[in-house]
Amino acid sequence: MISFDNIYETISDVVPNGLEWLAFVAASVTLSFIVINAAVMSTAVYTWFERRTLGRFQSRLGPNRWGPFGLLQPMADLIKLITKEDVIPDVADKKVFNLAPIVLVFPGLLVFSVIPFGEQSFLGKLNIGVLFILGVTGINTLAIIMGGWASRNKYALFGAIRGAAMLVSYEVPMALGLVGVVILAGSMALSDVVNGQSVFYVLVQPMGFFVFMAASLAEMSRAPFDMIESESELGSGYHTEYSGIKFALFQLAEFMAPLVVATVATVLFLGGTRGFDPIPGQVWFLLKVFAVVFVLLWTRATWPRLRVDQIMGFAWKGLFPLSLINMFVIAVELFIFQEADGTISTESLWLMVPINWVIFLASIVVMANLLGQGKLKRVGPPVPSPLANMAAEAD
Repeated sequence: MISFDNIYETISDVVPNGLEWLAFVAASVTLSFIVINAAVMSTAVYTWFERRTLGRFQSRLGPNRWGPFGLLQPMADLIKLITKEDVIPDVADKKVFNLAPIVLVFPGLLVFSVIPFGEQSFLGKLNIGVLFILGVTGINTLAIIMGGWASRNKYALFGAIRGAAMLVSYEVPMALGLVGVVILAGSMALSDVVNGQSVFYVLVQPMGFFVFMAASLAEMSRAPFDMIESESELGSGYHTEYSGIKFALFQLAEFMAPLVVATVATVLFLGGTRGFDPIPGQVWFLLKVFAVVFVLLWTRATWPRLRVDQIMGFAWKGLFPLSLINMFVIAVELFIFQEADGTISTESLWLMVPINWVIFLASIVVMANLLGQGKLKRVGPPVPSPLANMAAEAD
């Protein structure tokens, strides 16, 4: 597996003495180049996969003209967007207008730099990896505000403000949903979280996984939470005035988001590279990411869009209480099952699985009854339409 140490040792062998800093810079740039291109190329493949899969869900073919099975469609889309005219409104704040797409793409690439794909196979090893991911992904809100405000378009600004309100709201339950992971792992380092999952955390704390995935869907602005780009109401939301390569960057960030969320969920809840021999850990990692991506895509293809009030209410009245319940339950279980050395045994984790699933299902039922719409009842007997008997009267 490619690692920073391997690249650094290879370059340092050919660098003269006294220029070790040059080997460090070269190794950092090389590994960054590999990570960025892998993320961008994976996103291009994902755009094809999503469009083909959505086509199957909706009984159509999807892209099938450019290349075998439409595999070259992402390349055709890129060429089209690059060659289109780059239009900037005269009244726009051009510096902020040009910077917004870059700011939106940057966090997704930063997240990949701390993901442990294996032993020493990450760009940066942080002891606060969970906090880093939460902080970096919060920059998306700033980028959306920048794009809407700099456009000097009221519809773009409305979409940006509505998006910022939604993103800020869902960041709170998403962060609280990850507190349970930090409590169980006893660390915010992603490598320690992976090593501590002798039982996958998706089984130990399903409520935390549900809160994280639901909040992540809203953070990505994907259905059923795609109100930021509600075309039927706002044209195209915060990027209404964007075209050409800038619009391509917005789309790159949007389609990269499911890959980022699936990767983070795999590390935090699905054990990362942990699996069964003889299949390598990296293969297990990719299979888990693919499974999460497919679930996200399945959700997008089947759930209708929610209203703004439903989205905000779901964040504060649904996910926020569930995240608090999950955090409290995990803390109590840690107090009960914790060993003398501060760790939790595998047997204790398996004992927590049925307890937490019962609490999770009971909480969902309670929340559904409190927040759900009651059964609609017909007030009286149905009255037939006068048009129903037109044929009989004509006879």
